[in-house]
Amino acid sequence: MAVCALHIALVCSSQNEDSTKHELTVKGNISVANNGISLIPTFTLGKAALASNIGFSGKKRFSFETELLYSIEDFRPWSIAFFSHYKIVRKEKFQLTAGAHVPVVNFVTATVIKDGVEQEVIQGRRFFPNLELVPNCNLSKNFRLEMYLFFGNGIDRDVDFRGYFFSLRPSFDHIPLAGKNFLRFYPQLYYLRIAGDDGIYAAGTLALARQDFPLSISTTMYRTITSNIPAKDFDWNISLNYSIGKDYVER
Repeated sequence: MAVCALHIALVCSSQNEDSTKHELTVKGNISVANNGISLIPTFTLGKAALASNIGFSGKKRFSFETELLYSIEDFRPWSIAFFSHYKIVRKEKFQLTAGAHVPVVNFVTATVIKDGVEQEVIQGRRFFPNLELVPNCNLSKNFRLEMYLFFGNGIDRDVDFRGYFFSLRPSFDHIPLAGKNFLRFYPQLYYLRIAGDDGIYAAGTLALARQDFPLSISTTMYRTITSNIPAKDFDWNISLNYSIGKDYVER
C-alpha cells in the first residue's frame, strides 16, 4: 500500500536505548487508497484497497509487525505477511536491522472446473524464505538515510518468483508548514530483479499530516527508469491514513 514503506520505518525506529520505562510499544497505520501499492511499488493492485500495518516492540532488540492488504472492490484479500525484526546494531546515529517475513501469502483469483461448471476461487501463493537487511543512518532529528535489501522466493510450483529488491531511501519526517501542519517525504530509488528480468525505478510517498492528529493524507507514485519486467511504466495512488501509537508502561 501507499504508506507501507513509511510505516515500516516508523515501527522499526520505535526501539531506542532510552526506552527504559516502556514495556511494549504499539505503532502502525490503517489506510484506504484508490489503488493498492505494495512495499515494492512496482506491484500494484489496480483497485481500491485497505491496508493495515501494525507493529509491536519492547525494550529489547526484537520487534514484530503484521501486514494485511485487502481489495475493497471485490472483497478479497490481496496479501498477508508477518514480519519479525532484530536490531543487530542500535546506536543513536546508526541502526542495523535484520528481518524475516514468515509467512507471506499472496492471493489470486483462479478459474477451476467443478462438476463440469467453471467457478472462480481464491488461491493463496506462499513465499519463503523472505529476508531483509536494513542499515539506517540518523543524520538529524528529522532526516535519515536508509538502505533496504530484500530477497523473496515463491515455493509453490506455479509461482515462478525469485526476487531481489534493493532500495536507497532518504526520509524527511517533518517539513513544517503553517500552524501544526507538516509534510513527510519519502523518495526512493530502487533496483528490482525477478526471475531473470530486472529494472530500475524511482518512487516516493508524500504525506500531509498534523501534529497530535491521527489522520493524514498521502500519495505514492513510481516511475520506471529502465526495465524489462512486465509492469506499468507509471502508477500512483492517494490514501487516507489513520495512525496508531500507544506505549504500555511498566507498573
